[in-house]
Amino acid sequence: MEINKITLMDAYLIETLRSNGVSNDELLNQIGLQDISPWEKVKPNFDFTGLLNLYEQDPKAFASILFDGYTVKFITLNGLQNLLEMKFDKIKERDFQLTDKGVSYLNIDEDIYPVLKQMLSKNWIIHELSEHDSSHSMKEIHILLA
Repeated sequence: MEINKITLMDAYLIETLRSNGVSNDELLNQIGLQDISPWEKVKPNFDFTGLLNLYEQDPKAFASILFDGYTVKFITLNGLQNLLEMKFDKIKERDFQLTDKGVSYLNIDEDIYPVLKQMLSKNWIIHELSEHDSSHSMKEIHILLA
């Protein structure tokens, strides 16, 4: 199965809704109804019509984006920081260090690692710092510009 590629803004829209309690099923249902009005209060400065456009391009691909994941076409350093917070609840200084070349010392659950890896655009490289240890469910990684 090929992973769908989306823009950073599309990822922001999806992850903003998810982080505000909107499930994939609810998101797909509302988009199918062409009704984004319930989300206008979630983030008033976001234009959720972008998700309508994404759905209209290919409804099956849109469902796959929600349920199977996605790759962001191009992520900036600031975009990476925002996605880490929105999607994984990882906060700068608390969960990782931000450098001019990327993110350092990010501890991430083994279960979430494949999702993060899949999401990253090709301009990022992950360096694993800790060897896998079956007694730990966390990985320590750097995410650096390629």
